[in-house]
Amino acid sequence: MAAQNLIPLLTPYKMGEFDLSHRIVLAPLTRNRSFHNVPQPHAAVYYSQRTTKGGLLIAEATGVSDTAQGYQDTPGIWTKEQVEAWKPIVDAVHEKGGVFFLQIWHVGRVSTYGYQPNGQAPISSTDKGITPGLDGVDWAPPRRLSKDEIPSIVNDFRVAARNAIEAGFDGVEIHGANGYLIEQFLKDQVNDRTDEYGGSLENRSRFAFEIVEAVTNEIGSNKVGIRLSPYTEFMESIDSDPDKLGLYMANELNKFNLVYLHMIEPRVTGARVHQGPEDEVPHKLLPMRKAFKNTFIAAGGYDRSKGNCAISENYADLVAYGRSFLANPDLVRRFEIDAPLTKYNRSTFYVPDPVLGYTDYPFLEEAK
Repeated sequence: MAAQNLIPLLTPYKMGEFDLSHRIVLAPLTRNRSFHNVPQPHAAVYYSQRTTKGGLLIAEATGVSDTAQGYQDTPGIWTKEQVEAWKPIVDAVHEKGGVFFLQIWHVGRVSTYGYQPNGQAPISSTDKGITPGLDGVDWAPPRRLSKDEIPSIVNDFRVAARNAIEAGFDGVEIHGANGYLIEQFLKDQVNDRTDEYGGSLENRSRFAFEIVEAVTNEIGSNKVGIRLSPYTEFMESIDSDPDKLGLYMANELNKFNLVYLHMIEPRVTGARVHQGPEDEVPHKLLPMRKAFKNTFIAAGGYDRSKGNCAISENYADLVAYGRSFLANPDLVRRFEIDAPLTKYNRSTFYVPDPVLGYTDYPFLEEAK
């Protein structure tokens, strides 16, 4: 395709030291197929299918410790076995020229006794639990972390980042979104602490910035991004002033010179997306985009048209795609020639099948 005819999403972009060939990013997607928290060989097929030369992929949320888990068969990066299991998956992506980041997370209170070591209570900023029965899960009441315990959690993120680099990943994305542990500190409707980790915005963000500092000191800021979702209310994680929270974080994160800031649009609520007019460029994230000095990734409800608008109007540098990339391994090619997309099947998002709803979505030539 001639350069002058490239759609905005297919224009090259330099993200720090990474030369990306286009602006389409694979968003981190939990797939529940890492049996016993160990990444499996079928993940190499899945990620390789979605790899393009110079394309950025963000691997699924991956636990930093044995207390970080809250879902069935999600991967970890805290043991030697897990690190070794990730290596061939990363190799498969690199063989096709992809850039691969690992999202590292701790679920905090979004867990049950069954996922915790020795059946203990999940940890959080608070002892307020998620409403039992939400999403059909009997969430366990959390235990509030003491101030003295927080450094060890920060250290878990640091070690996880080091392990990710050992596994071959190009960098890590700190998961500070979607109601998980970091957001349980950030958002004022969850965080009810009275120590220096609660109360003011400066205090509530302290935990996040301690993790960012530890991770960047360990592997270098050029290999670290972060994902935030000030507007989402997932798992009852709500802030009374998301505009202020998002802008504060974007400004303060500049001090760490992270390679990117990845933010979720307000139109996303849980697993649902509220769509506006076809070519509408959202505006809610614009103040954060303008405040943050490095690469800005927008996610949530984007299609080809909205993504092109976001890039052409300088609303974002990169656009992350989740469900459409899940169902279209050759999404980049389909966007290039404006081919129709395969519809995703929500019922197989989280089934523990190594093929069904995972690696069996057709490529264009198979779909014809």
